[in-house]
Amino acid sequence: MGRKEENTGFVCSHCGKEVLPLTGGSYRNHCPFCLYSLHVDIIPGDRASECGGQMEPIGMVYNSNKGWQIVHRCQKCGFERSNMISEDPRQPDDINAVTALMRRAAR
Repeated sequence: MGRKEENTGFVCSHCGKEVLPLTGGSYRNHCPFCLYSLHVDIIPGDRASECGGQMEPIGMVYNSNKGWQIVHRCQKCGFERSNMISEDPRQPDDINAVTALMRRAAR
């Protein structure tokens, strides 16, 4: 699947809100409102996973190359992956949701 096919909007399967595609050559892999994702990749961007489970945001990590990342865990199979937060000007990740996740993770 090419980058153009990956960079499409979607309706979040967790909260039901409409999510716009990212700009600037990147693509969105989680909802900017509730921060949930779907387990659709084996390797980021390949859309080859057959699991399809909801990926719950469970924490935050800091990567010196990529900045703050959301840690997601699949509710179906337990797979974990980190994804960069989005600061896209059209629809950035909700700062209140991100800070709430940081607070929960710090406990």
